[in-house]
Amino acid sequence: METTFYDLPFTLAPGRVFTPRPATQGVVRVAGKLIGDEPKLVADVGTGSGVIAVSLAARHPRIEVWAVDQNPEAVALAQANARRNGVAERVHAIEGDLLEPVPVPVDVVVANLPYLPDSLHDPRYSNEPGDAIYAPGDGLDPYRRLLNACRDGKLVTPGGVVVIQFHREALTANCWELEDLRTRLEEKQEVAA
Repeated sequence: METTFYDLPFTLAPGRVFTPRPATQGVVRVAGKLIGDEPKLVADVGTGSGVIAVSLAARHPRIEVWAVDQNPEAVALAQANARRNGVAERVHAIEGDLLEPVPVPVDVVVANLPYLPDSLHDPRYSNEPGDAIYAPGDGLDPYRRLLNACRDGKLVTPGGVVVIQFHREALTANCWELEDLRTRLEEKQEVAA
């Protein structure tokens, strides 16, 4: 299956790798404004088909991106989409958990992680891989773990920023504002429940 995302062509793998939604373009827009024209190191956590990593690399020729996913099929698909769009030399698709496999501290972390509670089964996502949509408990554990990893100061540069997709919104925080972002996530999750 094929799609166009930010005017770029992408190969998809429905049922095996999460299919990107139009709301994800907002994450690319917000992250792009934060990147600007500066050389930056970026991590796209939960990359899936690589639409965020590839779109950012295509629009910002001075950045280098690590596209991370736990799903080996997603990693292979992100690599193929990076090659397809001519940015494979700057998009490094790697398998692993959150920021763990990224070899250098990054300036920008972008993430679209599962956040729906595993007790909820939304029919809109019946054809998507469950581990890309649902997480245990209240669903926020993947984002809590990511924010903790960002906060430790070893994986994100001083002044680094986090952009996450959550209920079709792009939420942003500087690393010193992560506790506020965690609170906003929990409040939004309660409202959505």
